[in-house]
Formats: sequence, C-alpha cells, structure tokens
Amino acid sequence: MTKLTGKKALVTGASRGIGAAIAKGLAEAGADVALTFFNSPAEAEATLGAIRDFGVHGEAIRADAGDGTAVRHAVALAHERLGGLDILVNNAGIFKRRPLQETTDEEFDRVMAVNVRGAYIAIKAAVPLMGKGGRIINMSSTFGARVPATGIGLYATSKFAVAGMTRAFARDLASHGITVNAIQPGPIATDMNPDDSRHARLMTMMTALGRYGEPEDVASMAVFLAGDETAFITGATFNVDGGFET
Repeated sequence: MTKLTGKKALVTGASRGIGAAIAKGLAEAGADVALTFFNSPAEAEATLGAIRDFGVHGEAIRADAGDGTAVRHAVALAHERLGGLDILVNNAGIFKRRPLQETTDEEFDRVMAVNVRGAYIAIKAAVPLMGKGGRIINMSSTFGARVPATGIGLYATSKFAVAGMTRAFARDLASHGITVNAIQPGPIATDMNPDDSRHARLMTMMTALGRYGEPEDVASMAVFLAGDETAFITGATFNVDGGFET
C-alpha cells in the first residue's frame, strides 16, 4: 500500500496500543509519521523503529497531551521535522474508572485536559500548517455514544465532547478544505482494555461478533479516513466495535 506516499502525519499518544497501530498503518501506506509519547519511551522507540522499517521518515516527540504548550510545540516540531503536515490523529487519551462520588476535581481536570483540551489545541495548532486536503481524525469511543456501566463518567464525558467537537470543527474547517472525522473503538485488546480482564467476558458478550478487536482494526479505519478517497466525508463518526453498538 502506497496511497499515502508523500503525506506527513502526526499521531498523538502513539507509543503503544491503538496509537502505535495507527502510526504503523500510516507508515505502511507510505506516509512519513511523527508520534508523540509521554510515559513510555522504550515503547515509543520500538514503534519508531517499526515506522522506519517501512522506508519512511519517522520521528518521536515527547509531549504531555494535557500540557497545551507541549502539544503546540509537538505539532510545530512534527511539521518542521517532516517538512509538512497533512494528517493529524488525536489519539492520546487516559481512562479513569471511578464512581462519581469518589472522583476529584483534579481527576476531572486531568481527563478533560488530555482527552479533550489536548485534541482541541492540537487541531488549532495544526490547521495553519495544513493545506487543502488536510485530514483530522479524532479518537472518541463507543462510550462516547453509550454508557453501559457505572464508574466511567469522566471518560464518557470526555469522549462525548470529542464526538461533538468533531462535528463542530468539521463545519468550521470545511472552507479550508480540511475534513474532520472521528473513530469510536469498542472493545479493543490493549493495555488499557485487555481482553482477559474481569470485565472482558461481559464486554465480549455485548458485541455482535462475540470477540475483542485488535488495534490494527482501528488503524485500518484511520488509514482509510486519511486517504484522498474520503474527501467528501466530514463530521462523521465511525464505530469500530464488532457490533457493540448494534
């Protein structure tokens, strides 16, 4: 696959899991890829090596997605090191499971800073650097459309916000020739949501396909949305969930 040859992409929070799969998928399709990481330098280096193995330019940039200054710097640095910016994937996110009565204001602020504010700042920083045909892909969640369990209020709230922000910014950026879409993964086997956790059996039963997905399933959708053939798709949300929302 070389459909993204010549394109320049930034994927936030891409040292492992879904983000790493997306970064590698974009590289396999021919794009030069910069990734951000924060707490996982060894994993980021491994992902960077996999990106470069596809014969494209790869960069790893340390940045806390909850720090606006760091996010702006990462976007600017990716643009400088790659020689342009065509694709932004806002993947960085954190998950907190805690009953409402046990949550703190500080936890709320941190989840919103990483999951919502970080994406907002990255988009604002990227738009002036993107030309017509730019692609912005935000990672929401099926929990941003449906809340099937207790204790996920902070995460669900943030992902509802990402889905709404996607639709709103698709309107704002249409005149720039930039599309904005969202992916909502369901049960995907990652460190954040392992398929052997105590909740996995219930989650599996709630999917139509009766199994967890893999990070590469989400990456395939991201690569599709990054391509030229999706020029008339914007403000849309795509579930990659094995029928979790069916």
